[in-house]
Amino acid sequence: MQAVDKEVLKHALAWLGETQPWLCTIVKTLGSSPRPVGSLVAITDDSRQVGSVSGGCVEEDLVERLRAGEFSCEQPELVEYGVNAEENERLGLPCGGRITLLLQRLSEIDAPWVTAVLTALEDRRCIERHVELATGATTLSPVAHFTALGFDDQRLRQCFGPRTRMLLVGGGQLAHNLAELGMAMDYEVIVTDPRQHFLDQWQGPAVQLVQGMPDDIIREYASDQHSVIITLTHDPRIDDMALMEALGTDAWYVGALGSKRTTEKRLARLRQLDVPEWQIARLHAPVGLDIGSKTPIEIAVSIVAELTQIRSSSAAP
Repeated sequence: MQAVDKEVLKHALAWLGETQPWLCTIVKTLGSSPRPVGSLVAITDDSRQVGSVSGGCVEEDLVERLRAGEFSCEQPELVEYGVNAEENERLGLPCGGRITLLLQRLSEIDAPWVTAVLTALEDRRCIERHVELATGATTLSPVAHFTALGFDDQRLRQCFGPRTRMLLVGGGQLAHNLAELGMAMDYEVIVTDPRQHFLDQWQGPAVQLVQGMPDDIIREYASDQHSVIITLTHDPRIDDMALMEALGTDAWYVGALGSKRTTEKRLARLRQLDVPEWQIARLHAPVGLDIGSKTPIEIAVSIVAELTQIRSSSAAP
Protein backbone atom coordinates (compact mmCIF):
# COMPACT_ATOMS: atom_id res chain seq x y z
CA MET A 1 0.00 0.00 0.00
CA GLN A 2 1.30 3.45 -0.84
CA ALA A 3 1.62 6.14 1.81
CA VAL A 4 -0.79 8.42 -0.07
CA ASP A 5 -3.57 5.83 0.14
CA LYS A 6 -3.11 5.59 3.91
CA GLU A 7 -3.44 9.37 4.04
CA VAL A 8 -6.69 9.11 2.05
CA LEU A 9 -8.19 6.86 4.71
CA LYS A 10 -6.94 9.10 7.53
CA HIS A 11 -8.53 12.17 5.96
CA ALA A 12 -11.75 10.31 5.16
CA LEU A 13 -12.04 9.27 8.80
CA ALA A 14 -11.42 12.82 10.00
CA TRP A 15 -13.96 14.24 7.56
CA LEU A 16 -16.61 11.79 8.75
CA GLY A 17 -16.90 13.88 11.88
CA GLU A 18 -18.37 16.75 9.88
CA THR A 19 -19.62 15.47 6.51
CA GLN A 20 -20.07 12.44 4.27
CA PRO A 21 -17.06 12.21 1.96
CA TRP A 22 -16.84 10.14 -1.20
CA LEU A 23 -14.26 7.37 -1.37
CA CYS A 24 -13.33 6.60 -4.98
CA THR A 25 -11.35 3.47 -5.88
CA ILE A 26 -9.88 2.38 -9.22
CA VAL A 27 -11.34 -1.09 -9.75
CA LYS A 28 -10.43 -1.63 -13.42
CA THR A 29 -7.91 -0.32 -15.90
CA LEU A 30 -7.52 -0.93 -19.62
CA GLY A 31 -4.40 0.09 -21.50
CA SER A 32 -2.20 2.75 -19.97
CA SER A 33 -3.28 4.15 -16.61
CA PRO A 34 -1.68 6.98 -14.58
CA ARG A 35 -2.43 5.17 -11.30
CA PRO A 36 -2.69 1.44 -10.55
CA VAL A 37 -5.78 -0.56 -9.63
CA GLY A 38 -6.69 0.01 -5.98
CA SER A 39 -5.63 3.68 -5.91
CA LEU A 40 -7.87 5.91 -3.82
CA VAL A 41 -9.09 9.48 -3.69
CA ALA A 42 -11.42 10.98 -1.07
CA ILE A 43 -13.52 13.99 -2.01
CA THR A 44 -15.92 16.14 0.01
CA ASP A 45 -18.89 18.11 -1.26
CA ASP A 46 -16.99 21.35 -0.70
CA SER A 47 -14.22 20.19 -3.09
CA ARG A 48 -11.59 19.08 -0.57
CA GLN A 49 -9.70 16.06 -1.79
CA VAL A 50 -6.74 13.86 -0.95
CA GLY A 51 -5.25 11.10 -3.06
CA SER A 52 -5.28 10.56 -6.80
CA VAL A 53 -6.77 8.28 -9.44
CA SER A 54 -5.23 10.07 -12.42
CA GLY A 55 -3.03 13.10 -12.83
CA GLY A 56 -5.64 15.59 -11.68
CA CYS A 57 -8.05 16.01 -14.60
CA VAL A 58 -10.26 13.07 -13.64
CA GLU A 59 -10.42 14.37 -10.09
CA GLU A 60 -11.50 17.81 -11.34
CA ASP A 61 -14.25 16.27 -13.42
CA LEU A 62 -15.33 14.07 -10.50
CA VAL A 63 -15.58 17.05 -8.17
CA GLU A 64 -17.81 18.90 -10.63
CA ARG A 65 -20.09 15.90 -11.15
CA LEU A 66 -20.31 15.16 -7.42
CA ARG A 67 -21.17 18.77 -6.62
CA ALA A 68 -23.81 18.70 -9.36
CA GLY A 69 -25.48 15.74 -7.62
CA GLU A 70 -25.01 13.45 -10.61
CA PHE A 71 -24.48 10.36 -8.46
CA SER A 72 -26.81 8.71 -5.98
CA CYS A 73 -25.94 8.51 -2.30
CA GLU A 74 -27.87 5.28 -1.78
CA GLN A 75 -25.29 2.71 -2.91
CA PRO A 76 -21.87 2.59 -4.59
CA GLU A 77 -21.78 3.52 -8.27
CA LEU A 78 -19.39 2.81 -11.11
CA VAL A 79 -18.09 5.52 -13.42
CA GLU A 80 -15.81 5.02 -16.39
CA TYR A 81 -13.29 7.45 -17.85
CA GLY A 82 -11.48 7.23 -21.15
CA VAL A 83 -14.26 5.64 -23.18
CA ASN A 84 -13.18 7.41 -26.36
CA ALA A 85 -10.25 9.34 -27.83
CA GLU A 86 -11.93 12.70 -27.29
CA GLU A 87 -12.34 12.06 -23.57
CA ASN A 88 -8.79 10.77 -23.29
CA GLU A 89 -7.51 14.00 -24.77
CA ARG A 90 -9.79 16.16 -22.64
CA LEU A 91 -8.79 14.48 -19.41
CA GLY A 92 -5.15 13.95 -20.21
CA LEU A 93 -5.32 10.17 -19.94
CA PRO A 94 -2.67 8.17 -21.82
CA CYS A 95 -3.66 7.12 -25.33
CA GLY A 96 -6.10 4.25 -25.13
CA GLY A 97 -6.23 4.36 -21.36
CA ARG A 98 -9.47 3.61 -19.54
CA ILE A 99 -10.22 3.49 -15.82
CA THR A 100 -13.31 2.37 -13.93
CA LEU A 101 -13.96 3.93 -10.55
CA LEU A 102 -16.13 2.73 -7.69
CA LEU A 103 -17.73 5.71 -5.92
CA GLN A 104 -18.79 5.02 -2.35
CA ARG A 105 -20.50 7.62 -0.18
CA LEU A 106 -19.20 7.21 3.37
CA SER A 107 -21.20 7.91 6.52
CA GLU A 108 -20.72 7.45 10.25
CA ILE A 109 -21.41 3.71 9.94
CA ASP A 110 -18.22 3.42 7.89
CA ALA A 111 -16.00 4.89 10.60
CA PRO A 112 -15.41 1.52 12.35
CA TRP A 113 -14.04 -0.24 9.26
CA VAL A 114 -11.87 2.72 8.26
CA THR A 115 -10.50 2.82 11.82
CA ALA A 116 -9.88 -0.93 11.77
CA VAL A 117 -7.94 -0.70 8.49
CA LEU A 118 -5.75 2.10 9.83
CA THR A 119 -5.10 0.10 13.00
CA ALA A 120 -4.09 -2.95 10.97
CA LEU A 121 -1.68 -0.84 8.92
CA GLU A 122 -0.08 0.56 12.08
CA ASP A 123 0.35 -3.02 13.31
CA ARG A 124 1.83 -4.03 9.90
CA ARG A 125 -1.00 -6.50 9.26
CA CYS A 126 -2.89 -7.16 6.03
CA ILE A 127 -6.65 -6.79 5.95
CA GLU A 128 -9.26 -7.08 3.20
CA ARG A 129 -12.15 -4.72 2.55
CA HIS A 130 -15.28 -6.27 0.99
CA VAL A 131 -17.91 -3.95 -0.50
CA GLU A 132 -21.28 -5.20 -1.75
CA LEU A 133 -22.26 -2.96 -4.66
CA ALA A 134 -25.99 -3.61 -4.23
CA THR A 135 -26.10 -2.30 -0.66
CA GLY A 136 -22.79 -0.57 0.01
CA ALA A 137 -22.23 -2.80 3.03
CA THR A 138 -18.54 -3.00 3.89
CA THR A 139 -16.96 -5.81 5.88
CA LEU A 140 -13.38 -6.69 6.75
CA SER A 141 -11.45 -9.92 7.02
CA PRO A 142 -7.84 -10.48 8.11
CA VAL A 143 -5.50 -12.15 5.60
CA ALA A 144 -2.03 -13.58 6.04
CA HIS A 145 -0.57 -12.13 2.86
CA PHE A 146 -1.22 -9.23 0.52
CA THR A 147 -3.73 -10.14 -2.22
CA ALA A 148 -4.55 -8.55 -5.55
CA LEU A 149 -7.73 -6.50 -5.90
CA GLY A 150 -10.77 -8.49 -7.00
CA PHE A 151 -13.86 -7.05 -8.67
CA ASP A 152 -16.76 -8.76 -10.44
CA ASP A 153 -19.41 -6.00 -10.87
CA GLN A 154 -21.18 -7.26 -7.73
CA ARG A 155 -18.56 -6.81 -5.06
CA LEU A 156 -15.14 -5.35 -4.45
CA ARG A 157 -12.39 -7.14 -2.56
CA GLN A 158 -9.43 -4.90 -1.74
CA CYS A 159 -6.45 -5.74 0.41
CA PHE A 160 -4.69 -3.11 2.48
CA GLY A 161 -1.18 -3.86 3.64
CA PRO A 162 1.62 -1.88 5.29
CA ARG A 163 4.23 0.05 3.34
CA THR A 164 7.36 -1.87 2.52
CA ARG A 165 10.07 -1.04 5.04
CA MET A 166 13.63 -0.64 3.78
CA LEU A 167 16.26 -1.24 6.47
CA LEU A 168 19.72 -0.07 5.47
CA VAL A 169 22.59 -1.48 7.54
CA GLY A 170 25.33 1.14 7.40
CA GLY A 171 25.13 4.92 7.43
CA GLY A 172 27.64 5.89 4.72
CA GLN A 173 27.26 7.87 1.49
CA LEU A 174 25.55 5.05 -0.40
CA ALA A 175 22.93 4.85 2.33
CA HIS A 176 22.29 8.60 1.86
CA ASN A 177 21.57 8.12 -1.85
CA LEU A 178 19.62 4.91 -1.41
CA ALA A 179 17.48 6.44 1.33
CA GLU A 180 16.57 9.35 -0.97
CA LEU A 181 15.57 7.05 -3.82
CA GLY A 182 13.78 4.65 -1.48
CA MET A 183 11.67 7.44 -0.03
CA ALA A 184 10.86 8.70 -3.54
CA MET A 185 9.67 5.17 -4.36
CA ASP A 186 7.42 5.17 -1.25
CA TYR A 187 9.52 2.87 0.92
CA GLU A 188 9.60 3.50 4.65
CA VAL A 189 13.36 3.85 5.19
CA ILE A 190 15.24 3.10 8.42
CA VAL A 191 19.01 3.35 8.72
CA THR A 192 20.91 1.43 11.39
CA ASP A 193 24.57 1.29 12.30
CA PRO A 194 26.30 0.05 15.47
CA ARG A 195 28.86 2.81 14.97
CA GLN A 196 27.29 5.89 16.51
CA HIS A 197 29.63 8.31 14.76
CA PHE A 198 28.20 7.29 11.37
CA LEU A 199 24.72 8.19 12.57
CA ASP A 200 25.99 11.42 14.14
CA GLN A 201 27.44 12.42 10.76
CA TRP A 202 24.32 11.47 8.78
CA GLN A 203 23.65 14.00 6.03
CA GLY A 204 21.00 12.08 4.15
CA PRO A 205 17.23 12.66 4.18
CA ALA A 206 15.16 12.77 7.35
CA VAL A 207 14.72 9.07 8.11
CA GLN A 208 14.66 7.09 11.33
CA LEU A 209 18.21 6.43 12.56
CA VAL A 210 18.67 3.52 14.97
CA GLN A 211 21.92 2.65 16.72
CA GLY A 212 22.43 -0.97 17.73
CA MET A 213 23.69 -4.37 16.72
CA PRO A 214 22.22 -5.30 13.33
CA ASP A 215 20.73 -8.65 14.36
CA ASP A 216 18.81 -7.00 17.20
CA ILE A 217 17.59 -4.18 14.96
CA ILE A 218 16.44 -6.61 12.26
CA ARG A 219 14.45 -8.64 14.76
CA GLU A 220 12.75 -5.50 16.05
CA TYR A 221 12.18 -3.54 12.84
CA ALA A 222 12.43 -5.68 9.68
CA SER A 223 11.58 -9.33 10.14
CA ASP A 224 8.23 -9.52 8.31
CA GLN A 225 7.32 -10.11 4.68
CA HIS A 226 6.97 -6.38 4.06
CA SER A 227 10.66 -5.74 4.69
CA VAL A 228 13.74 -5.09 2.59
CA ILE A 229 17.14 -5.49 4.27
CA ILE A 230 20.35 -4.30 2.61
CA THR A 231 23.84 -4.37 4.13
CA LEU A 232 26.16 -1.55 3.09
CA THR A 233 28.99 -1.27 5.63
CA HIS A 234 31.84 -3.15 3.86
CA ASP A 235 32.65 -4.49 7.35
CA PRO A 236 32.12 -8.28 7.43
CA ARG A 237 31.76 -8.21 11.21
CA ILE A 238 28.66 -6.05 10.82
CA ASP A 239 27.31 -7.27 7.48
CA ASP A 240 27.69 -10.98 8.27
CA MET A 241 25.90 -10.58 11.59
CA ALA A 242 23.07 -8.77 9.82
CA LEU A 243 22.82 -11.34 7.03
CA MET A 244 22.76 -14.31 9.40
CA GLU A 245 19.68 -12.82 11.01
CA ALA A 246 18.09 -11.37 7.87
CA LEU A 247 18.24 -14.57 5.81
CA GLY A 248 16.21 -16.38 8.44
CA THR A 249 13.39 -13.82 8.47
CA ASP A 250 10.34 -13.43 6.25
CA ALA A 251 11.82 -10.34 4.55
CA TRP A 252 11.04 -10.53 0.84
CA TYR A 253 14.41 -9.10 -0.19
CA VAL A 254 17.85 -9.38 1.42
CA GLY A 255 20.80 -7.79 -0.39
CA ALA A 256 24.48 -7.20 0.32
CA LEU A 257 26.84 -4.67 -1.20
CA GLY A 258 30.14 -5.94 -2.58
CA SER A 259 32.05 -7.05 -5.65
CA LYS A 260 31.82 -10.59 -7.03
CA ARG A 261 35.04 -11.48 -5.23
CA THR A 262 33.74 -10.00 -1.97
CA THR A 263 30.51 -11.91 -2.43
CA GLU A 264 32.33 -15.23 -2.91
CA LYS A 265 34.21 -14.68 0.33
CA ARG A 266 30.99 -13.69 2.10
CA LEU A 267 29.17 -16.83 0.93
CA ALA A 268 32.06 -18.97 2.14
CA ARG A 269 31.90 -17.34 5.57
CA LEU A 270 28.14 -17.82 5.80
CA ARG A 271 28.57 -21.51 5.02
CA GLN A 272 31.28 -21.80 7.68
CA LEU A 273 28.80 -20.24 10.09
CA ASP A 274 26.31 -23.04 9.23
CA VAL A 275 23.79 -20.81 7.47
CA PRO A 276 21.55 -23.24 5.51
CA GLU A 277 21.93 -23.29 1.74
CA TRP A 278 18.27 -22.45 1.21
CA GLN A 279 18.77 -19.26 3.19
CA ILE A 280 21.99 -18.38 1.36
CA ALA A 281 20.11 -18.82 -1.94
CA ARG A 282 17.83 -15.94 -0.90
CA LEU A 283 20.69 -13.46 -0.85
CA HIS A 284 20.89 -10.89 -3.64
CA ALA A 285 24.61 -10.27 -3.99
CA PRO A 286 26.23 -8.36 -5.46
CA VAL A 287 23.21 -6.21 -4.72
CA GLY A 288 21.48 -4.37 -7.59
CA LEU A 289 21.21 -4.85 -11.33
CA ASP A 290 24.46 -5.12 -13.26
CA ILE A 291 24.40 -1.79 -15.10
CA GLY A 292 28.08 -0.93 -14.73
CA SER A 293 27.43 1.36 -11.77
CA LYS A 294 30.46 2.82 -9.98
CA THR A 295 29.43 5.90 -7.98
CA PRO A 296 27.19 5.74 -4.90
CA ILE A 297 24.21 7.25 -6.71
CA GLU A 298 24.64 4.84 -9.64
CA ILE A 299 24.75 1.89 -7.26
CA ALA A 300 21.67 3.20 -5.47
CA VAL A 301 19.85 3.42 -8.81
CA SER A 302 20.82 -0.17 -9.63
CA ILE A 303 19.48 -1.39 -6.27
CA VAL A 304 16.15 0.41 -6.61
CA ALA A 305 15.90 -0.87 -10.18
CA GLU A 306 16.34 -4.46 -9.00
CA LEU A 307 13.73 -3.99 -6.27
CA THR A 308 11.30 -2.56 -8.81
CA GLN A 309 11.96 -5.42 -11.24
CA ILE A 310 11.33 -8.05 -8.58
CA ARG A 311 8.18 -6.38 -7.26
CA SER A 312 6.68 -6.03 -10.73
CA SER A 313 7.27 -9.68 -11.58
CA SER A 314 6.20 -11.29 -8.33
CA ALA A 315 3.58 -11.16 -5.61
CA ALA A 316 5.74 -8.99 -3.38
CA PRO A 317 3.66 -6.62 -1.20
